Amino acid sequence: MAPERHLIGVDVGTSSARAGVFDAAGHLRAAASRPIAIWHDEGGVVEQSSADIWAAVCAAVRKAVARAGIGGDSVAGIGFDATCSMVVLGAGGVSLPVGPSGDPQRDVIVWMDHRAIDPGDRINAGGHAVLRHVGGRISPEMQTPKLLWLAEHRPQVFGQAWQFFDLVDFLTWKATGALDRSACTVTCKWTYLAHEGRWDAGYFRAIGLGVLADEGFRRIGARIVSPGTALAAGLTAEAAGQLGLPAGTPVGAGLIDAHAGGLGTVGLEGSPTGNVAYVFGTSSCTMTSTRDPVFVPGVWGPYHDSMVPGLWLNEGGQSAAGAAIEQLLLHHPAAPEATAAASADGLSLPAWLARRAEGRPVTELIRGLHVVPEFLGNRAPLADPRMRAVIAGLGMERDVDSLLALYLAGLTGIGYGLRQILDAQDAARAPTRRIVISGGAGSAPLVRQLLADAAARPLAATDCREPVLLGAAILGGVAGGVHPDVPTAMAAMTRAAGSHLPDPATAALHAARHAAYLALQSLGREIRDC
Repeated sequence: MAPERHLIGVDVGTSSARAGVFDAAGHLRAAASRPIAIWHDEGGVVEQSSADIWAAVCAAVRKAVARAGIGGDSVAGIGFDATCSMVVLGAGGVSLPVGPSGDPQRDVIVWMDHRAIDPGDRINAGGHAVLRHVGGRISPEMQTPKLLWLAEHRPQVFGQAWQFFDLVDFLTWKATGALDRSACTVTCKWTYLAHEGRWDAGYFRAIGLGVLADEGFRRIGARIVSPGTALAAGLTAEAAGQLGLPAGTPVGAGLIDAHAGGLGTVGLEGSPTGNVAYVFGTSSCTMTSTRDPVFVPGVWGPYHDSMVPGLWLNEGGQSAAGAAIEQLLLHHPAAPEATAAASADGLSLPAWLARRAEGRPVTELIRGLHVVPEFLGNRAPLADPRMRAVIAGLGMERDVDSLLALYLAGLTGIGYGLRQILDAQDAARAPTRRIVISGGAGSAPLVRQLLADAAARPLAATDCREPVLLGAAILGGVAGGVHPDVPTAMAAMTRAAGSHLPDPATAALHAARHAAYLALQSLGREIRDC
């Protein structure tokens, strides 16, 4: 009998690096995580350290392999995903400081960093053709506004930079030494035109980054490959020693974390079209695959070949989702008491509140209380990073039940934002048959049902409790030849487990609350400068 082959998926999120060991059928054998440091400074500055991230990745992989009780020689491939943060390295891979601190270890501009709002506004004012593929307006969360900020505010660092990496491309470089960029990262965040196989040099020259075009784009991606493509000769000896795996272990070109969640979910029942992947974590992303390009105002894309090979992708989402709920709860007087109780039970505050809400009349608890939880702006479909949260109907209550009501109203606000995105896609003829959820913030059954009710769509989950890790492992499986291609791997490694249908008894209430959400959102935009 042939020895069992295993796959490793690595996911680098905003606060931790995680690793999972899977078998070839997609069953999770073991997982481990390690925290990563993050710095928040004035002016929307959010930074991390690539050295710290890589150390956390290595520790998580070693721990996951040990927990799985397998030998490293049974690992047939490894895949990576990460947030769409930007790593800036000088000659020889030396870290360069990307912000006012001047600390060279702080060489990562995190995806949620909004320092580049003004450069983004200037880019958007140009009406460039490439913007058609980002819903008409580029986001400060994307990389060309951040590059322009660096060129203008840290010209010495910009000039010294040897490579500008999307975070997952940094990880695959650290693992293999390959400078290949994933078509996912450069298409979705750097304005690469994958359907034409080219960068738009005119765009870079027009916005003030012509030097990158003059260099043949060598610092941001001279060679672009599809996700799952086997890179170089696999793990270098140095990386293999750090990860505790054999040198030469195949490594697949990576994905942005949300896209890995999409890969690990949308293949349910063998058809990625019609299923929208909803990754509900610190932020949220919606990933919708279509056979033909669909342009949706305010929704990123369509991107070709950037998640499921051969298909087009539209990407929406909310800049703050799980983070918005945490921020919302911090404002309530009962938060310290509830947090202590949650800690005593070994739960996060949102998880503790979700458990407390089970069996309660949710629609009565939230009646009259409305939350537009856009603390970090609207990613889609309004593409307005200056939007802020709106709360209406908050009374003088200070007890834990009123905190619970605020939590539930915040969750329905997340659901109405999701509904707004899907309605925009429906209107553009990219219809959604079903939401398939992943991400830790949406793991509780009550949360899933509330999202299905608020978004007015059926919602399903996969049987894998770590679908983002599974998506990364799929890449490793393709790179290592365990599966011949990504669609085959998706079909072999993903399975449905449970679904939630919108409750018809609450449909009218949620429709009315959704209308109130849109009205409050519009009012918030009208009065924000008063």
